[in-house]
Amino acid sequence: MEYFFIFLEGIASFISPCMLPMLPIYIAYFIGKDDKKDFKAILNSIGFVIGFTIVFMIFGIFASKIGTYISGYIQYIKIIFGIIIILLGLNYMEILKLSFINKTKRINIKKNNLDFFKSIIFGVFFSISWTPCIGTFLSSALLLIAKQQEIIKGIVLMALYSIGLGIPFIASIFLMEQLKSTFEFIKKHYDIIKKISGIILLLMGIYIMFW
Repeated sequence: MEYFFIFLEGIASFISPCMLPMLPIYIAYFIGKDDKKDFKAILNSIGFVIGFTIVFMIFGIFASKIGTYISGYIQYIKIIFGIIIILLGLNYMEILKLSFINKTKRINIKKNNLDFFKSIIFGVFFSISWTPCIGTFLSSALLLIAKQQEIIKGIVLMALYSIGLGIPFIASIFLMEQLKSTFEFIKKHYDIIKKISGIILLLMGIYIMFW
């Protein structure tokens, strides 16, 4: 079940309030100066996903290691972790206002012709600078990994989170025109989508506490 939850959290991170509006800008970087959807743009988007996947998997390793040190207190930690994630979900649903979580730090980059390896570096910087933006779901995933206390499983879970976050980036290159109406729908119904995302976090918190 945790594999499915973490994959969903990756997708939910993509439609977070500060992420989705930036998507056209990211697509522009992937395409470069030629403004064409070609193999290079697809390769750049894959490199970008690989970049942030590497960082998130490292986060997963650290979370797993921390979990081994707190194994003797795991029952108490599960309750604390579950409550934290439930609070994050309530914050996402705007029932609570946790301003220190909602702050976002972004990097400013100039448009140029990316290549595959530069895109990987771009993805690494993205994972670091945009962590506050996707922090709610990323924190939830890392807390679950700490509970598991298995490094390999932690790596796999963070890979699934990254796939959930990365697939929409890559798909956007193929479906730019078709997605315009989808983005408009998401923006129009964003309050409902945020509530659904918050419910996912609430379920995750309950799952950690009782399983």
